[in-house]
Parts: sequence; structure tokens; C-alpha cells
Amino acid sequence: MKTLKNILLATIISVGLQAWAQQTPAPAQSETITITGATAHLGNGSVIENSVIVFSDGKITAIGDASTPTQGNVVNANGKHIYPGFIAPVSTLGLGEVDALRQTRDFDEIGEFIPNIRSIIAYNSESKVVESLRPNGVLLAQVTPQGGRISGTSSIVQLDAWNWEDAAIKTDDGIHLRWPNSFKRGRWWLGEDPAWKPDEKYNERIEEVRSYLNEAKAYGKASASSKNEGFAAMQGLYNGSKKLYLYAQGEREIVDAITTAKEAGINQVVLVGGYEAYKVIPFLKKHNIPVLVNRVHTTPMGDDDDYDLPYKLPKLLAEGGLLVGLNAKGQMERMNTRNLPFYAGHLVGQGVDKETALQMITLNTAKILGIDSNYGSLEVGKSATFFVSEGDALDMRGNMLTHAFIDGRKISLETHQTKLWKRYMDKYSGN
Repeated sequence: MKTLKNILLATIISVGLQAWAQQTPAPAQSETITITGATAHLGNGSVIENSVIVFSDGKITAIGDASTPTQGNVVNANGKHIYPGFIAPVSTLGLGEVDALRQTRDFDEIGEFIPNIRSIIAYNSESKVVESLRPNGVLLAQVTPQGGRISGTSSIVQLDAWNWEDAAIKTDDGIHLRWPNSFKRGRWWLGEDPAWKPDEKYNERIEEVRSYLNEAKAYGKASASSKNEGFAAMQGLYNGSKKLYLYAQGEREIVDAITTAKEAGINQVVLVGGYEAYKVIPFLKKHNIPVLVNRVHTTPMGDDDDYDLPYKLPKLLAEGGLLVGLNAKGQMERMNTRNLPFYAGHLVGQGVDKETALQMITLNTAKILGIDSNYGSLEVGKSATFFVSEGDALDMRGNMLTHAFIDGRKISLETHQTKLWKRYMDKYSGN
């Protein structure tokens, strides 16, 4: 009887894993491939009509117009479009699956100052959410912790892997700091006035952050008798091996956050969100601060804001000379990350040049994350991480992928969603 129970349990687990598991990751590139005839959007603002792209051993070896010699297996992509793989920054992809179950939420650890928490070791490469992004061209992501004041350390992954070790392309790239808000709302459930009002403890919270940054810096210069894991994880901010990702929205918060970081000796700072960053563009330019703008498909935060401020914010910052990337942060961020190319497409309706909008989810983001030497654009010597689409990848009506490659590996575009789509298309196609 015990043996029968064990067999039954093994069968149940096996069936469950088959239902849960993603597509098998693609093997390494084994032959030279040439793709011809497509319009190549290079990600750096340039476009090549009737292009030829040759790649071997995971790297682009040649790219040019129709006169470029072909090699190896030739794929005809006449009438189609080629784009670099889109990059999703500051995301919780693979760190959570079902938000209603605390056991599946690995993006928010206990504690306020926990820079030593490494998101990469919790990354689930077989997440169904992760596999659902690839058919829209999102092939890379920055896996980022949430919660607390200093949330932990992020890493950058490619989205077709057996496990986190295979997925990682840059580990422990940055520390994430959520700056205090100078305003707060009353707790209506306790009978308090729900209106916004100044937070009398704002300066106190700033001092907590400043003290932690200074103590971490001092720890790196001293010979401590015992190791402080949090302070040790912060040292990359002072030696330049890590970036500080500052989450701030208001004008005052942005200035206070960047000023505090610079005073602490942190040179590489990225602003995340920056809802009122357009008010302090000269300040941001002075300190060479790039901005990862939150999801543009949202409503204004303030009653007196322009109704279209979230839509046009990236344009205002780019016109001001800042390096701008897009992220999908907002409600249901993980599920909405698949819409990242369409957020960029929305900017075209705001007057942003289409290739400039494309840069905000390719090369600009790669530069901000520090991976532009290998990803973000179609250039000789860079990774063959790109996809072929039937039409305009920034338009949901045209973004229909036929091929996708990560480091030269031809990856599967099948997901649980495409399987359901085909299943019910077959069911009703005959009616």
C-alpha cells in the first residue's frame, strides 16, 4: 500500500510539473545563420532596409544592406522587421507567481535596510509570466527586489534558461533605495483624514538613510572585527561596481535623494520613476542622472497635473537631454511587462520619433544597466539577441514574432497562452 501511495504521489507531482514547466531552453547555436530581406531597426536610431544579418557562435558577425555576403543557413525575412531584444528594467519577473500566496512572493524580504538580499538566487526561470514575455520581444530583464527602504541587490537575466545560474548575464548590478515621501495620507481605516499632508518625520527618515550610507562607507575603509553583510553589500556603490537605483517621484524628493547620494560618495545613480523629474532637468543633467520612467499607461498623480503628463514625461526628459529608459512599474507590474513595447509605441503618438522610442527599451536601457557592450543594439561583435516580427513591434497590431534568438540560440515562442489560443481557435474555426 505504501508503494502504491508513493507511485500515486510521484505521478501527481510529475503531472503538476508538466503543466507548470516552460518550454525547454534552446541549445547553443551550432551553425552560422543569415537573415535577409528584413527592415533592421538597429536600436541606436538607425534603420537598414533590405538588410542582411549574419551571426555565429552567439555573436553578430556582419550586418549591412543587400550587398552583404550571406553565410551558412539563410533565412528569408522579406517584408518583415528585425529588432534588438527588448529589456525590462526594475522588474519582479520570476520573483513572484501568485500574489495571493505569500509563499510565491520572493521579491519582498523582511527588514528596512537589507542591501545584502540577492534577488538572483530567488529567480524562477520557469515562471509562466517569464515565458509569456518572449512572444512580444521582451528577452532580457533586471530582476529586482522590492519592499523596505533599501530593498536589496538586483541582477540582469536573459529569459530562456534552465535555472538562475544559466539565466544571469550580470549579477549584483545595483542596490535599490526607496526614498521617503515628504507627504503622507491619513489611515482612513483608523478614522484619520485620508487627505495628503506633510510628513513631519520626513527629515528624520532622510537622516536614517544618510546615516546608513555613511556608516556603510566607513565600514569599507575600516578593518572591522566582524563582518556586516549589509555594509559589505554596499561597497560596490563606493568602488563603482554597482549602481544606486533611487526610487523617487516628487521634485523635492528627487533633489534630496540625489544630493544625499552624491554627498555620500556614490557616483553612479539612476532615478527610477521621476514623476516630477521634468521640473529639475538642469539638476539631473548636472549630475548625469539617467531616468527609468514608470509605466506611461496610467493616470496623473496630482489633481492639478496635465491629464497627459504620464504619457509625455519620457519625451520631456529626452528633449531635455537626459538618457531615458522605460519600465513597466505600476499595478500588476509583472503581467504588464509584456506590454513594454506598446508603452514605447504610445510615445510615438506623443511626437517621439519611432526609432527614439525604440531606444528607450533597447540601447538606452542597456546603457543605464551597464550591459550595452553586448546588448541593446544590432552591431557587429554584440550578442545575437534579437527577433523577427511580421510588422511594427511597437504596435500590438503588428507585433507578431516569427523568430527570436538569445545569444544566437533560436528560442521557442510557445507559451501556455499560445497553447490555449491554438486550442480554442481549433475548436471554433469550424463553426
